Amino acid sequence: MTILVTGGAGFIGSNFIFHMMEAHPEDRIVCLDALTYAGNLSTLESVLDAGGFRFVKGDIADRDLVYSLFEEERPDVVVNFAAESHVDRSIEDPEIFLRTNIIGTSVLMDASRRCGVKRFHQVSTDEVYGDLPLDRPDLFFTEDTPLHTSSPYSSSKAGADLLVLAYHRTYGLPVTISRCSNNYGPYQFPEKLIPLMIINALSDRPLPVYGRGENVRDWLYVEDHCKAIDLIIHKGRVGQVYNIGGHNEMRNIDIVRLVLEELGKPESLITYVADRKGHDLRYAIDPAKMHSELGWLPETMFRDGIVKTIRWYLENESWWRPIISGEYMNYYDRMYSGKVKA
Repeated sequence: MTILVTGGAGFIGSNFIFHMMEAHPEDRIVCLDALTYAGNLSTLESVLDAGGFRFVKGDIADRDLVYSLFEEERPDVVVNFAAESHVDRSIEDPEIFLRTNIIGTSVLMDASRRCGVKRFHQVSTDEVYGDLPLDRPDLFFTEDTPLHTSSPYSSSKAGADLLVLAYHRTYGLPVTISRCSNNYGPYQFPEKLIPLMIINALSDRPLPVYGRGENVRDWLYVEDHCKAIDLIIHKGRVGQVYNIGGHNEMRNIDIVRLVLEELGKPESLITYVADRKGHDLRYAIDPAKMHSELGWLPETMFRDGIVKTIRWYLENESWWRPIISGEYMNYYDRMYSGKVKA
């Protein structure tokens, strides 16, 4: 079958493409990506000339382009990774998040309806649930947890989720949604916590930590996430939401210290900065539905995954070195300059 992967030049999307081409070599993969700051065509270099793969540069909110591509390729399955995803950027400029994450999703679903797509899968986030208290480790997000967003980013993703479910109910579009915890692994853009800490530590630069670093996240190795989505698009029930979590809860500060330990760098590089506005305290997902219905469990424990991730960044400097310049560094300076606590 033909699978259209949007946002496939980004972090999770590219890893999903690699997984699908290995696990299902009989399928055709079409990647649509706008190549914004977080999309990197060099990530896909190993598959660009492969048989059964096609890359198309374009914006999912460009209706004419999307309709033309769907008419040409007639995809059987659409997996929508394309999204603006960084919370800090959404606080700085919410509008692009609404355009890409909501309008873009609606354009894709309209095209899917026109072409009779057999499955439209929306990749979402646990951030649509808001946060959990630090002093209640017994509480977890389930698929029935009410949506309670904290940022323009999470609000735009929640809006897209509701739209996807509405298209299923109103038009009968065969949809599924997955909401994942924080991903980490190869090819992650260095504005995110783990690659930012790794790269700064390698350069002996300060490691900026929001507040006191006590915020807790559930970490999911990207390869485990890709395997879960593969299962959902092949075996998941239409109209359902599936939570994908790693059962790897960690405080941000503990992750930073672990990175420094693995790299042999001093903790004196840690620099506490003013906290993010509306910073969620804790995320924790209960993936019981994924396990009971589809037999999925996360395979990678955090300690193993972080070692593999650090090793990847050590061995692939040619991928990330060009990124940490130009516009990204301008953004980095806006985020952290003047925020260092006395």
